[in-house]
Amino acid sequence: MHEQVTMFLEDHPRRRDIETVRQRLSEFNRTFAPTDEHRRLCGFLRDLSGDIVGGLVGGTYWRWLYVEALWVSSSYRGRGYGRELLRAAEEEAVRRGCRYVHLDTHSFQAVGFYERMGYQHAGELRDLPEGYSRYLMWKQLGAGGL
Repeated sequence: MHEQVTMFLEDHPRRRDIETVRQRLSEFNRTFAPTDEHRRLCGFLRDLSGDIVGGLVGGTYWRWLYVEALWVSSSYRGRGYGRELLRAAEEEAVRRGCRYVHLDTHSFQAVGFYERMGYQHAGELRDLPEGYSRYLMWKQLGAGGL
């Protein structure tokens, strides 16, 4: 006989509940692949008053760098800061043993920037949000990639 369960969709779940799901998924993943050895990798740009005017948030796992977010304030764009942040993260990822990097970006964000940095398209989700596309992009690191 099947046990009865109740499903809830929640806008504001407890952190503990989120971590339980992540932990259980990680345990499952380890039955197929080694531990992912996830490590945060972040970099920040600060102005003279210490305010953040740019940053990169990501992490490394399974010999990949994932760039979750890269942002530079509009008043600092076009000066190479985004390139510097991305290059620094890529170089640290190589030191950590990573061979590849992946990220996603929207058509209204920085597709051309990532293409100039050597990223290739791996996929596109159209109408996310409506009228725009979301792109999955990747790049090989190390020899020939950095």
